[in-house]
Amino acid sequence: MLGKEDLYEISQRGRGRPRDELARQRILDSALALVEQVGFASATTDAIADRAGASKSTIYRWWPNKAAVVIEALQDQVSQEQPFPNTGNLRQDIHQQLQNFIAFLTGRRGRLFMAFIAAAQSDPEVAEAFRELWIKPRRREARHVLERYQREGLLSGNADLGTALDLIYGPIYFRLLAGHAPLNPEFGRMIADLALNGLMTFK
Repeated sequence: MLGKEDLYEISQRGRGRPRDELARQRILDSALALVEQVGFASATTDAIADRAGASKSTIYRWWPNKAAVVIEALQDQVSQEQPFPNTGNLRQDIHQQLQNFIAFLTGRRGRLFMAFIAAAQSDPEVAEAFRELWIKPRRREARHVLERYQREGLLSGNADLGTALDLIYGPIYFRLLAGHAPLNPEFGRMIADLALNGLMTFK
């Protein structure tokens, strides 16, 4: 019997016959538009299928559940619109990435992102989809950039990159969830500087 990790691996490479990329994109676009219109809780797989002009069985061949469709749709769009910067300047990359992330969280899709986090607290399927289709791909993309800087000697060779990413992103997630202070560009700049002061090597 397939476990959850197996299902998500299958969802990434496609089930059965290869994905029709146009159909996949139409489903992802429809899922995101529907959730923005009616909310995550009210959106159904049937409604996503109807909006996309696809069958429900097609969706379930490619994704294990509704949460996976919607979170992949959000991740797909954010990855295209806001890839992790790779300018050749480590400080500039981190500053720009945090500004982009804060702009996303405080924009219209930030509410949708918060809805996922809230739902993940009580729904294991949403929590699993959020980790597998949002957290892991975003961290993997950022890690590739940091590894290059580490090889070039600009980032401390002793730095654990997983912990470095927690250090960079953790304060933003905490302030987003706690709501005790504004989540604004100035906060992003402070976090970037504090993290980089501990991670960079200076020559």
